[in-house]
Amino acid sequence: MRGDRLTESLRTFLEKGSDWERKPTSLPGVFIVKLPPYGKSPTRLVAEINPVDSSGKPSRRRGFIIRNSDEFIKIRELFADDKLADLLRGMDEVNPKGPERPKPKPAEEIIEI
Repeated sequence: MRGDRLTESLRTFLEKGSDWERKPTSLPGVFIVKLPPYGKSPTRLVAEINPVDSSGKPSRRRGFIIRNSDEFIKIRELFADDKLADLLRGMDEVNPKGPERPKPKPAEEIIEI
């Protein structure tokens, strides 16, 4: 089953991945990051939302981290608000344009969703 394969891939990455390792998924712009233990919090995986450039690489050094499905639901509601879209369009009008991104590089191993 597809869900079993995803769970097994995630479990393997949690057990064998390096701390702070970022692994791409089959959904462009979505990465899995292995967080190291911190205080009483154990090692865990989080989803990172980080738009990709034309080469498939993250466009930012760090993207938006989502720790669990409850957090995702709240964030999705914020992103769906039209006022946020209005704010971002206004920012587009006043901010200068950034430099162009580099060309594509060879593919790397990804986690299939």
